[in-house]
Amino acid sequence: MSHESSEQLSLFNQSGLTSSTPSDFQPELIPTDAKVPIPPGTYDSMESLADHCNGCQRCELAATRTHAVVGRGNVHAPIMIIGEAPGQNEDEQGLPFVGRAGQLLEKILAAVKLDSERDVYICNMNKCRPPGNRVPTPDEVAACKPYLLEQIRLVDPKIILLTGATAVKGLTGEKRGITKIRGTWMEWEGRLCMPIFHPAYLLRNPSREQGKPKWFMWQDIQAVRAKLNELQSENAV
Repeated sequence: MSHESSEQLSLFNQSGLTSSTPSDFQPELIPTDAKVPIPPGTYDSMESLADHCNGCQRCELAATRTHAVVGRGNVHAPIMIIGEAPGQNEDEQGLPFVGRAGQLLEKILAAVKLDSERDVYICNMNKCRPPGNRVPTPDEVAACKPYLLEQIRLVDPKIILLTGATAVKGLTGEKRGITKIRGTWMEWEGRLCMPIFHPAYLLRNPSREQGKPKWFMWQDIQAVRAKLNELQSENAV
C-alpha cells in the first residue's frame, strides 16, 4: 500500500477523532489548498461541507465550473451512489445525475422500487465538471476525495454503489476494469460496495439482450435490492 493510500485510510479512521485533528488545524483553509487535510469529523452537516465545496479552489477545475455539484437525495439513505464527475447539465443545475444518464439511473432504481429521494444519496468523486467532460486527473481526484470521505461518514450508508471505473479506482484503489468486477460485492473500510456500469455507458450500449451491459445492470440492481432487504431484516430483528 502506498504512503498516500495509507494516509487516506488513516484519515478515514473514525476512532479518536480528536487526536486525528491537529491542534493547529484551521478548517477555513481547506477550500484554498489541496495540501490542507480534511480530518474525519471536520463537518457536522452536509450543508457545512457544501459551503466549502461551493468556494473550493483545491484544484484547477474551480476555474471553469458554473456550480460545485455536491449531492442530492436523502443524507441518511441506506444506499450511496458515487459517480465520476458532473457533466454539463449537472454543472449548470448544481445537482448530480440530472442529464440523460441521471434519468436512466432513476428508471433503474424505480424498477426495483428504490426511491431516489428516500433510499439513496447520489454524489460524485469530483464536485466540479472537468472541461469537455474528460476524466478527472489523479491530482483532481486526490484534491476532492477528502470531501467524499466526509460525505460517506455523514451519510453512513449500508451499501455503496460505484458507477464506473473512475469511481471504483478513486475510492478503493482497485485497478481492474469495470467489466471484470461489476456486480461483485467488495468490502472497503468495513462497508459493502458494488461496482456497477455507469448509466452513460448503458446509453451507448442500449441492447437488452442477455450478456449485454443493460442485462448485467438489471442483474446487479436486483442483487442490490435483495441485499438491502436482507440488511434491513437483520436490523429489524
